[in-house]
Amino acid sequence: MVNAVFLVQLLKSRIIFLAPSTGCNVENACTALGICAEKTAISKAVSEGHRDFKAIAVASDMVESYISPCGGCRQFMREFGLEWDIYLSKPDGTFMKMTVEELLPESFGGKHVAYKTQG
Repeated sequence: MVNAVFLVQLLKSRIIFLAPSTGCNVENACTALGICAEKTAISKAVSEGHRDFKAIAVASDMVESYISPCGGCRQFMREFGLEWDIYLSKPDGTFMKMTVEELLPESFGGKHVAYKTQG
């Protein structure tokens, strides 16, 4: 199994985070406890006060197809908006650009959470 490696995270403030210092997979013997590179990089940016993302790029050594974020990472990205770009790349430098909304259509987000007040 090939794991994604996070390359670039562009913020609307024009600050760029580069791997490997801000995004890598954190593997665990219990697969469910591992952390994907995308989540690691986004969490690093958020911990430094950035939440307004413009784009990210994800790469791996897969040559047959573009690496794509897992469902959990797609939902995690969705929490920061639907209209930011995700670049999926291959080792030869080719890439495919999609938005979060294209990767996670008809998604569930904060606007779907209704809070009832007592009174």
